[in-house]
Amino acid sequence: MMLLRRAATAAVLLATFLPTAIAAPAHAADGSSCSTSPSTSTSVALDPEQARLADPRTSALVERGGLASFVQRFPAALCGARGPAEAARLLDVWGEALWQASVRRAQGRRPGGDLATGDDRPLYWARLAMTAALARWEPGFPVDRPALRARFEDASRGLTDNGFTSAPGVRRVFISGFDPFGLDTEIRRANPSGSAALQLNGRRVTLADGSAAEIRAVVLPVRYADFDAGIVERAFTPRLTAGGPGSADLITTVSQGYPGIFTLEAWAGRARSADPYPDNTGSLSGGTRSHPVAAPGLGAGPEFIRTTLPADAVTDTVRTPYPVLLNTAVTEIPAGGTEPVDREDGPTPGSRAVAGGGGGYLSNEVAYRSNRLRGELAPRLPGGHLHTPVLTGLPTDPQLLTGPEFEGNESAIASEVRAVLERAAVRP
Repeated sequence: MMLLRRAATAAVLLATFLPTAIAAPAHAADGSSCSTSPSTSTSVALDPEQARLADPRTSALVERGGLASFVQRFPAALCGARGPAEAARLLDVWGEALWQASVRRAQGRRPGGDLATGDDRPLYWARLAMTAALARWEPGFPVDRPALRARFEDASRGLTDNGFTSAPGVRRVFISGFDPFGLDTEIRRANPSGSAALQLNGRRVTLADGSAAEIRAVVLPVRYADFDAGIVERAFTPRLTAGGPGSADLITTVSQGYPGIFTLEAWAGRARSADPYPDNTGSLSGGTRSHPVAAPGLGAGPEFIRTTLPADAVTDTVRTPYPVLLNTAVTEIPAGGTEPVDREDGPTPGSRAVAGGGGGYLSNEVAYRSNRLRGELAPRLPGGHLHTPVLTGLPTDPQLLTGPEFEGNESAIASEVRAVLERAAVRP
């Protein structure tokens, strides 16, 4: 009943805030001037991630993904808000609507556009375009713009109104994927972990032993600031409340990793050490291989956390089209030492983490944060991190946004993520 009431409320709000005509500059509902136009706005400048929207290929990805109406209608919806409370509700509703539309599209249940249904890029660029409109919005009342953006980000990434719905006895699996990254080198990039999350969210699957499971998913940003602000903890805490109706039976974070293989990461390390590699806003972590640092706001925990996913059940059975391997490598500063050492067989006692099997970037950190929380709230729950193969196959012509090889590879990776989960989630 609660889900039905929320759906009805969302429908009413969307009917209110989703006009068919666009006007910018416009008049706010209180009669004051309202603008979201980049030529007239005096609001904060766009961040480096939003600034990439200047490339026309980004809007083409939104259009060809069937999500252009969200971007086109959002500015007028902002100008229809009559105060801070209504603005907050509006951001929640539009974020959830964008997420649900993207999930339905990825699963072939929402027509529109000619990109492959599993393509994760339309959601990414639509979300950014809408946050750019929010940045330019000049309402006739004071607003906490960062808080509004955080609400929209959470809702449009699946963090809200995305609980399990299955009956007792159905296994509950919770996963996270990531946005595209490395876009300054290739703006057409996608992220197969985000694609898998969209394709699997809400799905009922049959596990290897014949039992049923429901999968729920979120897609996380490639931004240090969001991790510092606790987005991983906000995403996973509701799924790790022991015995609660929304609790999971298994969690795993998923990200893009190595060419040609899947890897289950045996160890997640506490440190950031990926500089000079930036995040999607151009920000650095402050940590290098020689001088790793702990993330701000990270709760107490060990230097390394070991996976509790059933590695043998996965690596022994999932082999095509990509092999699945257990990666036991780490980088550490041994006890009493000062220099980093690469090890293939896991950490040694008393060492300091430099990098887990997933490196010292956000792939490693999402695994550490989620599994540190799992150890605190639900220590018996299986959890870990899965790296997908690197997604390849973009056409050599930079103006071509997709092609058969790219689409086939993305689909194959998502299918194999599902196959891994169907074996990992079997009741022990």
